Amino acid sequence: MSREHEWVDEEAGPVVRPYAVARGRTRPASAEVDLLATVVLTGTPAPAKAELSAQHRRLLNVVSGHNKPVAEVASDLGLPVGVVRVLLGDLLEHNLVTVRPPRDKAATPSESLLREVINGLRAL
Repeated sequence: MSREHEWVDEEAGPVVRPYAVARGRTRPASAEVDLLATVVLTGTPAPAKAELSAQHRRLLNVVSGHNKPVAEVASDLGLPVGVVRVLLGDLLEHNLVTVRPPRDKAATPSESLLREVINGLRAL
């Protein structure tokens, strides 16, 4: 069995239940983490007092070298989003990751503007 999926038993399902992975917590210790927020590593080494579980380390590996939305991180880890939010809260407390809020919808171009650009490109 690969190390990545060692906490899953094919027949019985997860050997460690999600509430155990999050140590019984349902909310992040720090600020609320938005589902569409982007997770970025800070590059700061883990402090000696940090108690990082195997799932914390897996999460760090998943975002290593990539900026990923929280929902994608949860998918990559095979964990519920709520559990990933709790784990991210722990990592935020230790300054190991930064969570960037999702882009403001007002900052994205409108559909009509994009259509005009496409039409302009086709006209070339």
